Amino acid sequence: MASISANGISVAYQEQGQGQTIVLLHGFCGSSGYWEKLAPRLSPEYHIVMPDLRGHGGSEAPAGPYTIEQMAEDIAALMEQMGVAKYTLLGHSLGGYITLALAERYSSRLNGFGLIHSTPYPDSAEGKEKRLKAVDKIRDEGIETFVDGLVPGLFAPDLRQAMEQEIEHAKQLGYRTPPQGAQGASLAMRERGDRREVLSGSSLPILLVAGENDAVIPAERTFTTEGNHVTKTIIKGAGHMSMYEAPEQLAAVIRDFMRSLA
Repeated sequence: MASISANGISVAYQEQGQGQTIVLLHGFCGSSGYWEKLAPRLSPEYHIVMPDLRGHGGSEAPAGPYTIEQMAEDIAALMEQMGVAKYTLLGHSLGGYITLALAERYSSRLNGFGLIHSTPYPDSAEGKEKRLKAVDKIRDEGIETFVDGLVPGLFAPDLRQAMEQEIEHAKQLGYRTPPQGAQGASLAMRERGDRREVLSGSSLPILLVAGENDAVIPAERTFTTEGNHVTKTIIKGAGHMSMYEAPEQLAAVIRDFMRSLA
């Protein structure tokens, strides 16, 4: 894993392949390791860049709170430092919130962008309260207890028994999240704005991916815009973690989207 100083912090990342660049942003309490099954399916055709977000994995975890805009600036600065002028940006969950913030500020740098099990909506009042409870739980009980409670619910109920190894893999990545990083990111998600207009107002190609059995972000909260430039796909049987649950299907969706940009 490499790292680059970007936006005032050290940002760790992995990369594979050559060709047009796809940047994959992982979700909350994840890391670039989330893409372990997906990247090899895309790298024969594309250059895949997988950063660890601020406060996650091998990237620096300064004291928070963070903001989604700040985390987007990290990614924009990373890509600039890497010398990648144009790229396609796809974000999973928290990574999707960051994708929208970057698309809002730097659309000229993107060939296209997309949400994978994410939403442009802000947190509800109930969601905001859950973020505060998450911060308290991490502080009082530690990151491992928090991750143990978080990760299984990200997978589709019908798949959990068959996905025991994948769930354990996601937990192990989660355990490496510095507590202050998880707390900072939780507060960033709590304070994020409504970015539906970023989707509805963009003329860039947009990919929207939902899981058929996603209990975290249902499809209707992902599919908020229409248009000839918008590709909407539901991954059958998947929950919130199709990069683990259905990597072949997700890779095929991304390949088709990338070919449509040519």
